[in-house]
Amino acid sequence: MHRRSFLTAAAGSAVLLSRPALAQAQRTTLRFVPQSDLTVIDPVFTTAYVTRNHALMVWDQLYGLDSSLRPQPQMVAGHIVEDDGRLWTFTLRPGLKFHDGEPVRGRDCVASIRRWAERNAEGATLMARVAEISAPADDRFVIRLQKPYPGILGTLARLGPPALVIMPERVAETPSNQQIRELIGSGPFRWKADERIVGAKVVYERNRDYVPRPDGTSSWAAGPKVVHVDRVEWTVMPDPGTAMSALQNGEVDWWENPPNDLLPLIDRSRTMQARRSSPLGIVGTGIFNHLHPPFNNTEIRRIVMEAFSQEDCMAAAAGDPSMWRAGVGVFPPETPMANDAGMAALNGRKDFEASKKALQAAGYKGERVVLMAASDNPVLAALGEVANDVLRRLGMNVDYVVSDWGTLVQRRASKAAPDAGGWNMFHTTWYGLDLVNPGVSQMLRTSGGQTYFGWPEVPEVDALRNAWIDASEPAGQLRLAREIQAAALRHAVYIPTGQYFNKTAWTSRLADVPDGLHVFWSARFT
Repeated sequence: MHRRSFLTAAAGSAVLLSRPALAQAQRTTLRFVPQSDLTVIDPVFTTAYVTRNHALMVWDQLYGLDSSLRPQPQMVAGHIVEDDGRLWTFTLRPGLKFHDGEPVRGRDCVASIRRWAERNAEGATLMARVAEISAPADDRFVIRLQKPYPGILGTLARLGPPALVIMPERVAETPSNQQIRELIGSGPFRWKADERIVGAKVVYERNRDYVPRPDGTSSWAAGPKVVHVDRVEWTVMPDPGTAMSALQNGEVDWWENPPNDLLPLIDRSRTMQARRSSPLGIVGTGIFNHLHPPFNNTEIRRIVMEAFSQEDCMAAAAGDPSMWRAGVGVFPPETPMANDAGMAALNGRKDFEASKKALQAAGYKGERVVLMAASDNPVLAALGEVANDVLRRLGMNVDYVVSDWGTLVQRRASKAAPDAGGWNMFHTTWYGLDLVNPGVSQMLRTSGGQTYFGWPEVPEVDALRNAWIDASEPAGQLRLAREIQAAALRHAVYIPTGQYFNKTAWTSRLADVPDGLHVFWSARFT
């Protein structure tokens, strides 16, 4: 049966089930349309946001980040700091259990931190400063630092992706370059492997043994995680029209990311409502491959970066002018580190004839530029089209390679020359939360090896970033953030292409939908 036919039939069934006696029984299942299928279930193995959302359901965190970007104790009851900030002792809350009934112990936390840090830039920063991490007792673990690390609690509250979540020691001892085989959680939902349908359905059940934090306010990943539904079913619907129909007809309750062109229909509806998914929005980035010509040349990167218009990028990606911003630097607007240093490089007048001559003077010799773009993501496809136009107008020899996102992801991992299966440039996007400061931003790691794809090696930026991490006063951090932005733009580490916003939508029968993250505690039916 075709999906649309199935949904039409289901809509008829939904009418029958809307009678009061039966509706009450249906309220225990929350039906959700995720951004994509859950193809990787290991929260450390991938940076996919859909896997991060899955991880926050199944596992718990040591600290939870609230909407003010402050880390709040979650699995941790409290901590003690000694030896001038070099010795941290963390005590776990009593009653924490894994889904197999085993208690959560200090050694589980140690193993989870170690595995996660091997795949996360901020975790690697922490471990580079660690002298010893151990679990002297079941209810605690200790981190001894070589020198004070002011951001340690923010690091332990890392939402990722990958997020730092706590799994059993035997599972966390799986090498970080291999996927885990056991999905033993510590969080408010249990994964239902027996109901998994690849490409179609993911199911979670409420973990009735989960002990929510007894105090605090539920905010983003912080505070009590109180579950009011028995089941959460993710139904994969790649076609926006199908998902829209399902939400209208009551076949699903919550749609993660409706496209902006459908939002007016949702806003006019009495049975649906929507709000921005996050106040920090989504930030676009153009990624250069620093290993191979022509973008191993700083001057060429800078000329290309200056030719891009954030207005053009965001108009193509997001459409409605009320849903995007230009004039965006390396930190999201209205966040503590946002500043205007070096912004003339992005906001200046575009003169393609002058830029074309400057490229030749900088040493561009007509090398082929392999520009990758994703066909199955509307935003990334739009950014790819803009980039293709800009590079061609600059007189570059463009090989425009369009594929599905999965194929692009495989190719971007290659360090080979573009003629041997490598690449020169692609575009991607980040939740604003993942770029808020130099400590969390993967785009500002420029040490050559442990970096994001493109492998930039810019010692000036890396030194400033490490100085920011070690700074303890807000004024000093902001000064360094200005220097970092100016240096990143001067060296054209990557291209900031603007900020856009999307909305998440749900049925009006659903109340207390969590803000800022796509998580499922607090939500309830009325």
